[in-house]
Amino acid sequence: MLKPGDTIGILGGGQLARMMALAAAPLGLKCHIFAPEGDNPAFDVAAARTIASYEDVAALETFARSVSVVTYEFENVPARTAEILSALVEVLPNPRALETTQDRYIEKSFIRDLGLAVPDFVPVDSLESLTAAVAQLGRPSVLKTRRFGYDGKGQAMIKSETDLADAWSVIGQSPAILEQFIPFEREVSVVAARNTVGAVVTYDVAENRHTHHILAETTLPAHISAETERAAKEAASRIGAALAYVGVFAVEFFVVGSGENEQLLVNEIAPRVHNSGHWTLGGAETSQFEQHIRAIASWPLGSAKRLGRIEMRNLIGADSDQWLDFVTEPGLHVHLYGKAENRAGRKMGHLTRVLP
Repeated sequence: MLKPGDTIGILGGGQLARMMALAAAPLGLKCHIFAPEGDNPAFDVAAARTIASYEDVAALETFARSVSVVTYEFENVPARTAEILSALVEVLPNPRALETTQDRYIEKSFIRDLGLAVPDFVPVDSLESLTAAVAQLGRPSVLKTRRFGYDGKGQAMIKSETDLADAWSVIGQSPAILEQFIPFEREVSVVAARNTVGAVVTYDVAENRHTHHILAETTLPAHISAETERAAKEAASRIGAALAYVGVFAVEFFVVGSGENEQLLVNEIAPRVHNSGHWTLGGAETSQFEQHIRAIASWPLGSAKRLGRIEMRNLIGADSDQWLDFVTEPGLHVHLYGKAENRAGRKMGHLTRVLP
């Protein structure tokens, strides 16, 4: 168990690491950020920093000796990095969670083997296997790289007119899966936390709206039945237990049908604090960031009680230029990430309104 004054190591220096470090400070815990050169806003709020490659063995070993536990803000931590650190210090969530969620085929297979519903999928490793997969699943369908995809990157829609050779080139001819296209009613997510003794806390289900594959808005409560809400939370709990997970994670779902025919399909697992949980800063009794710190420190988890109806909006690109208007609005929770460069499609901050 960590105690006040101990140091948490965080791999990655972006906004998620920044908000974790900000959540750790009131609890008396320090954070040491490890990230390559670049625009790393977490450096501004951390007690220590290391600027080095994730493949720099000497730097990783020095970093490991300076902290009590290591966590991460993104799931694409190189396997070798996790291996080096795990030999020297506890890494939470555990490397198995990384291995499972870094590869879409392994992840989808894991979820399906738990007895949870997922869209049909087929592995693809060549143009020939893509052709066979399309013949099996039909059109439309979605081609996704097995690794390193986020915010719509590494994906190609297979429509009636799509040339398969072109689609295969779009994703870089990388190992992939072809996934059944789901005409869903809405997209929702559950953020959950699990600590070292297996206690689990789940936040209320959030409803998400994307623009150009980037999360634009999150609202709560989600427009789903109470039964579907319970099913989503139960699915998240099962996934956390099966991975022996420690920390905060999110499970994204497609909601298909409505009324008595409403069903959930798991889209993906995010083994980290998640954009759809940013509303918890100001909108819940314990934010997802504090919850993650509590979990990896082996502390009791906090309350996930929602404080009202929630509207969370991402500030993407030039949206953040209106910062003066935002900070003028009474009651609006404004979070600007301190990034040096404002560019199209980049998440620069978020806003949360808590309504009666």
